[in-house]
Amino acid sequence: MKDRGGSKSVAAWGTAAWAAGILALLVALPLAARRGFDDRLATHWGALGQPDGSLPLWGAVLLPASIWTVVVVAAVFWRAARRWRAAVLLSCGVLLAGEQLAIVRANLHHADWHDADSVTVGAVVTVVAAAVAGLAGILASRRPTAPASPPQGPRMDIPAGERRVWLSRTTNPWLTLLAAVTGLVALAALLAGIGDPTKPMWLLIVPFAVVSMTVLACSSVRVRIAERGLDVAFGPLGWPVRRWAAADIDWARAETRTPAQVGGWGYRLSGLGTTVMLRSGACLVIRSKGKDFAVTVDDAERAAALLNSLTANPAERP
Repeated sequence: MKDRGGSKSVAAWGTAAWAAGILALLVALPLAARRGFDDRLATHWGALGQPDGSLPLWGAVLLPASIWTVVVVAAVFWRAARRWRAAVLLSCGVLLAGEQLAIVRANLHHADWHDADSVTVGAVVTVVAAAVAGLAGILASRRPTAPASPPQGPRMDIPAGERRVWLSRTTNPWLTLLAAVTGLVALAALLAGIGDPTKPMWLLIVPFAVVSMTVLACSSVRVRIAERGLDVAFGPLGWPVRRWAAADIDWARAETRTPAQVGGWGYRLSGLGTTVMLRSGACLVIRSKGKDFAVTVDDAERAAALLNSLTANPAERP
């Protein structure tokens, strides 16, 4: 079981590395080879293989990078897409990277984009590779299901007249670093646009700024349990906040979860319900109104015991 858990953790990190690696490739590939062609690149070819459309260098960089950013964000946060997340990320990543490679290779060593080479062979190979990658993602996808009858959670003895509060904070430094990097990219694009207003750098600013703010909000949580119930505050500013009244919580328990079980890091939706996954290990899990919510925290057993005690004794809640 330990080997399987380790393999799942490696797979989760591999997914994050895949998304970042494809984005880096889409941006860096044309920029690294920019001395080998003109300021415009052929980006569309006719039925006979002749180039009939072009984009400036910045457009050839920003367009696929923006598409990939939207695909990744949708695959991560759109609930309807979670079943196909692996297939979408693998196939779209291979497709975009293959297209970018074929475009750069076709334009290389041509001063005029009209003289660019054909991309027919590269396009066929890319489409086939993307289809194979998508099929591999479908076959590799596995979703666990939530247990039908959860075990009885622990409880804490609270003497009459006493009030107890439980606080915890968890931070993922890698998500914080990712938010900082994407934020710096958006800031650099903004400064570049100010220096050269002829380039609409907002095509780069918007997606990277959205990714930065979204990841930053999912990089840390502050959890508070008191008489009124459970509060989970997101991000360094403690906003947004999700709240559950003690009367609405059916049960609470501690459970060990890994990123592979819930589909990755951050705010995840899976067959186990909603999980705020910031590290592997103990999670506080609650059920409220038929839905499960989990968050990675230290001392999850004590948190669950306090919540169960508050739920079991409504007369003691103000």
